[in-house]
Amino acid sequence: MPAALILSGPEQVASWIGENVRWRRASTRFHDITRLWPHLSTKLCDYFDALADYDEQDYQRIKDVLAWIEKNPRSNLYPRQIPIAGLDTKWLETRTRLITDLVADLQHDSSNHLNFFQRCGLKESPGLVRLRLLDPSLGKCTGGLLDLTCPVEEIAALKLPASKVYLVENLQTGLAFNELSGAIVVTGLGFGVTLVSQIPWISSAECIYWGDIDTYGFAILSLARKCLPEMRSVLMDEATLISHRTLWGQEAEQYPASELPLLTDSENGVYRALKQQQWGRNVRLEQERIAWDYAWDVIRHTTN
Repeated sequence: MPAALILSGPEQVASWIGENVRWRRASTRFHDITRLWPHLSTKLCDYFDALADYDEQDYQRIKDVLAWIEKNPRSNLYPRQIPIAGLDTKWLETRTRLITDLVADLQHDSSNHLNFFQRCGLKESPGLVRLRLLDPSLGKCTGGLLDLTCPVEEIAALKLPASKVYLVENLQTGLAFNELSGAIVVTGLGFGVTLVSQIPWISSAECIYWGDIDTYGFAILSLARKCLPEMRSVLMDEATLISHRTLWGQEAEQYPASELPLLTDSENGVYRALKQQQWGRNVRLEQERIAWDYAWDVIRHTTN
């Protein structure tokens, strides 16, 4: 019986495991790119699948992007303004990590504190915030407009004298809010909730967060507390979840963190129970499922 298998190099290994076609393609492309940019030889090793599996158009587009950014490191253009055929938002969204890593090596900068736009010298689309003024008297500050979607800088400049600010995870729930004295609702930010850190006047108000009772809802709540440490949550407790059992859905997958440090003890109790499947597999209660008369009664009576 054979005692050992001796393979003389990666080509033979690839052939033995049935990957010789992918290996040849990746190897050819590796040498093609490192001929142009020798400094990328180490980083490219992390992207074997991209080298092996991208079709010719995608592979050429990666090279074109690297070459263009090398020549235009601080263009301050939006990505769609880059004059490269086939370069659109969807294409970039699935390749930002690859491009960011390779551009960092082109720039001989191993630090990872820059995001894709900063690293590539590109302009990021302005962060838009949608808010509704639930108190018509606040419309004096906005020319009578009560429903606004604006860049965050313009929202910050409004300096609204709101006494209460609701941050609501889902757009349609925020649209359902009725009139409420001194209040506004900011809606639909999801994980973009950190934009509120650029709106100083919000921190002067009583801030309340309402999201889905699922692991991602609690993750967004924890993230929001980085900007607004005193913020309270509403309708994200065990009693609300249990009393709406017939309306439960299921998360496709759960948020990966085992703990969320900025949750309160009671919030963390619900989060841990969801993670531990205490009530069933990947249980979730979307905020829209809660009967509106019940939810609104709770919301309008929230106060310190």
